[in-house]
Amino acid sequence: MKAARMDLTLPGEHRKPRLGTEARAGRVLGVLLFTVVFLTSGTRGHWFVSVGQTFSDARPASSDSSLLREIITSGRLTDLRWPDFSDYRDHLRSLYEPNAFSLLWIHQGRPTPQALAIIEVFEQADRNGLDTEDYDGSRWKERLAREFQAGNDARFDAALSVCVMRYVSDLHIGKVNPRHFSFGLSVESKKYDLPRFIRDRLVTGQDIKEALAEVEPPFPGYKRTVAALRNYLDIAQQDDSEKLPVPSKTLEPGDRYVGVVRLTRLLQLLGDLPKETPVPSDVLYDGAVVEGVKRFQQRHGLPPDGLLGEQTLKQLNTPLSFRIRQLQLTLERWRWVPEEFPQPPVVVNIPEFRLRTYDDVGRSVLSMNVVVGKALRHETPVFEKDMRFVVFRPYWNVPPSIQRSELVPAIRRDVNYVAKHNYEIVTQDGHFVSAGQASDDVLQKLKSGKLAIRQKPGPTNALGLVKLMFPNEYHVYLHSTPSQQLFARARRDFSHGCIRVEKPAELAAWVLKDKPEWSLERVRAAMQGGEDNFQVNLTKPIPVLILYGTAVVDEEGRVHFFDDLYGHDAALEKVLAKGYPYPG
Repeated sequence: MKAARMDLTLPGEHRKPRLGTEARAGRVLGVLLFTVVFLTSGTRGHWFVSVGQTFSDARPASSDSSLLREIITSGRLTDLRWPDFSDYRDHLRSLYEPNAFSLLWIHQGRPTPQALAIIEVFEQADRNGLDTEDYDGSRWKERLAREFQAGNDARFDAALSVCVMRYVSDLHIGKVNPRHFSFGLSVESKKYDLPRFIRDRLVTGQDIKEALAEVEPPFPGYKRTVAALRNYLDIAQQDDSEKLPVPSKTLEPGDRYVGVVRLTRLLQLLGDLPKETPVPSDVLYDGAVVEGVKRFQQRHGLPPDGLLGEQTLKQLNTPLSFRIRQLQLTLERWRWVPEEFPQPPVVVNIPEFRLRTYDDVGRSVLSMNVVVGKALRHETPVFEKDMRFVVFRPYWNVPPSIQRSELVPAIRRDVNYVAKHNYEIVTQDGHFVSAGQASDDVLQKLKSGKLAIRQKPGPTNALGLVKLMFPNEYHVYLHSTPSQQLFARARRDFSHGCIRVEKPAELAAWVLKDKPEWSLERVRAAMQGGEDNFQVNLTKPIPVLILYGTAVVDEEGRVHFFDDLYGHDAALEKVLAKGYPYPG
């Protein structure tokens, strides 16, 4: 039986006579059938046609158009979880204007197959690292199942358009503009013409999921992170969240530990221990479980020593919901990354203290430890620039802030400080002034910035024997260092903001790979005894990305988690909690 058409005229309009008893009974039965089929169907793209229940097609199209105009002009729709869509108002107007503000997602009184497919995507948004409720994930069943009241056709249509604009934008360039955090990354070149994309690819699209999948960042690392997120969402459903007991002292292999059964099961769940590993029948901490702990430690930036100490147990007791959030925040930052590079980039991940270079298909070809800026005082900035040249045996031109706050007081305390540390005092244009004791007049000019300090090239130079330059407003670059012992530390934030690299010769040879004469052997020779302050320009600029992610999925699919070194995760979390509209 086809359900009777419903009276959805606006208040104050002329109403048709009320339905008779038989018609009302048919309408009730139709609504009941509709609700049962909707709630039990696993293929939401087809249930509407099978039941025949309609939205209001008795209502004049001009009324829907008028209401759509009103909704768009107001920039607000109370039906939504986040009612304020003023940041998308112009996009909404551009979307509806070409069709005279007619409905896009309801055809002949029914939601289109495309609308139903999009709603299904909203309901699964968490699988892509987004919040389903940001797109009214739990509200669509009610909107579709209820007997619509006056004006709901237009409100439904507007709600779907707002949510799909938010979804496409969030999935493609992220929710929050990185400029809001003073990061040197720009998403402007990535922005879509949202109205055109929705009209061309979604309103009449044949494969909605495929069209939306094309919106996502194309990087292998992003795709691995999505896969890891989905795995953690699944295993979080299996875990009972039991906390491991914390012993009074660090446990070594062979010690007794009352939490060994829970530890074994947790490591199996996380993939650090094979699922077929027998669960111990006693409380002895040894064998395969120790090896599983070592793998866990390695994934969490800890020394893989197998010792059950405070830091290891802290990481083991971290809720899986927190790990899921780290993956979600990292996916947000993946969406800020430029989609195309003229050359394979150099990428530094600050919380990981790691640098990688990549080939043309996105595989890592060189990886090394780095030292980054000190937390709270000298944080390394997040930004993207092009590397343009390499300098062998460089001078270190001391930044004015370090000169003023650290070196001038040191020279006041020790009149021989300049000579002892191989410094020299120069004018702002680089002319030599002195390499010995500094007079009070010179000290005053150093403090005021009229004179500068630089450290002469050589093995004790703070920059080491090579620096790799990508000119930027932060005065940050990659360089070697005489303090090699720092690369063995688990936490490596010791610099004033620049990035010290563990394998400087290998990195220099990689960036100069377009110059065959610059072999690794020649690079090392130039570093050890070549010409001082010798510059080699790159054939083509190489992008350098200084990024921040507390979750990294390697090419083998292993998930690594790191501490929120600079508090950037916490800052992003705070902004996201405020809801739409996010800072643009």
